[in-house]
Amino acid sequence: MKKACGVNELNTLKRALEVFKQQVENVAQCHIQLAQNLREEAKKLEDFREKQKEQRKKIEHLMESHHKQKTSLYKKTTDSKKTYEQKCRDKDEAEQLLNRNANVVNQKQYDKLLSKSSQTKATAEDADRTYQQNVTMLEKIMEEWQKEHINACEFFESQECDRIHLIRTAVWTHTNQLSQQCVTSDEMYEEIRKTLELCSVQKDIDYFVDLRKTSECPPAPLPYENFYNSQRNTAGRALNPGGGRRGPLPTPGSTPTDPVYSTVEDSNYSLVY
Repeated sequence: MKKACGVNELNTLKRALEVFKQQVENVAQCHIQLAQNLREEAKKLEDFREKQKEQRKKIEHLMESHHKQKTSLYKKTTDSKKTYEQKCRDKDEAEQLLNRNANVVNQKQYDKLLSKSSQTKATAEDADRTYQQNVTMLEKIMEEWQKEHINACEFFESQECDRIHLIRTAVWTHTNQLSQQCVTSDEMYEEIRKTLELCSVQKDIDYFVDLRKTSECPPAPLPYENFYNSQRNTAGRALNPGGGRRGPLPTPGSTPTDPVYSTVEDSNYSLVY
């Protein structure tokens, strides 16, 4: 199991490493908070995008409905135009046939041609009315489609302006957050640098010596001891249980009433047998 950084250090270096650890944890915490802020901003962008998407779907659905209606009526109008033109040609042919055969056919054939001419005329008039109605309706639908198209374009333009503005603001906010994170991180790193400036090699060495020292003087060297001398000293101590060599005898004192004794050092001293 790995030990924490600086667990065995002392004094100023230990404090510097503790500050380093704490500030790195603070920087990490700031990064976590920054990541949370960025996630919140991203969520706002996502919600904004979904909201615009739903609004755009409504406009697109409305435009699609108008477009289908316009396309259907346009086809109906073109078909009615073709029918109207064909009915007009049939009417003209019937009238021309009636005029050409007015004097060469009998009354029965003439009545038949006249009836056909009248019928084709009525059919042409009905086709004309239908064609005119379709043109009027198509013109009205085209105006409504154009109006809705303009409204849709204006709405999409407004949406795009909002989208660009929001993204620009979001990126600006992200940039400020990242810039502030750099400033905050540098301030925390500056605390580490200040602590490292207070770190002293000599102080740490002196602190370690004061903490771990056992004595101010080195231990005495181990002397040489002769084996036989040690034995004789042991034997002498055995013969003289009282201990080592007897000390000098005390010099007796004297008082004025005591007789005078001679000593060896006196010049008049003599040995008497």
